[in-house]
Parts: sequence; C-alpha cells; structure tokens
Amino acid sequence: MKLVIQRVSEADVRVGETVVGSIRTGLVVLLGISKLDTENDAEYLSDKVLGLRIFPDDSGKMNRNIAEVNGSILIVSQFTLYGDCRKGRRPSFDDAAAPERALALYNYFVETIRKSQVPVQTGTFQAMMEVRLVNQGPVTILIDSEEPKRK
Repeated sequence: MKLVIQRVSEADVRVGETVVGSIRTGLVVLLGISKLDTENDAEYLSDKVLGLRIFPDDSGKMNRNIAEVNGSILIVSQFTLYGDCRKGRRPSFDDAAAPERALALYNYFVETIRKSQVPVQTGTFQAMMEVRLVNQGPVTILIDSEEPKRK
C-alpha cells in the first residue's frame, strides 16, 4: 500500500456536484493498493497515520498527532499511486489491485482508522472525484508499506 498524506486546514471530495466527504483541520490520505497488499499492510499504515506527529506544538515544532489536535481524516482511494511510468509515456497500472480486492482492503483500512477516536470521512470508491484541499505548511508525507520489508 502507498499513502500520500497531506496536512490540511480544510478539504473536501466531490462526486459530480455532491460533496461526499469534508473535513477542517486534519489529514487527507490518498490510498493506493497493490496486488500484493494484505490486511497487515492496512494495519501497519493505519497505525502510522494515527501516530504521525506532523502537527505543530506550542513551539511550532511538528510534535503532535491527529488526535492531539482534534483533527479529522479524509481518505480517498487512488489506484494511480501504482502507476508505473518507467516504459513509454502511458502509465501501466499492472501492480494495482483488482477493484474487488482493492475495495475490500480500502474498507478494511477505513474501518481500522475508524476504531480510533479520530473522525473519518471518505471519497467514493471507483468514482470520478474532485479533491479540494488547502495544504497546511505545506506538509506532504509519502509512506509505503513495502519499506519495512525491504530493510
């Protein structure tokens, strides 16, 4: 699994003209799921997201996590995170999970995050969405569940 995490002062996701998810202070999490991902990957990454200390403390130092700032999380599926651009000019998405498998792991990741006290909003899986956000900082973090396996 791959995550792009952005610290935001506000964000929303729309399908057509309908807002399907909206948050104020918090994190936008773009979630890509590969063919090889499992529930263990989802658990590892949900723990990372919830514990990530990227919000400022009273001294302005990034030292607080999402719960400590009473923030929310907006989770949006994004299979294009597995776009492979090494050959040619059109990305290959061969490493992305099939929709049925991806939906199951997406839902598992969302439910794992929801077990915390942090409010969660989501996009609509497989829909054409518009994500609007105000990146605060800007702070953008990339996390890949494969990293610990490589070391």
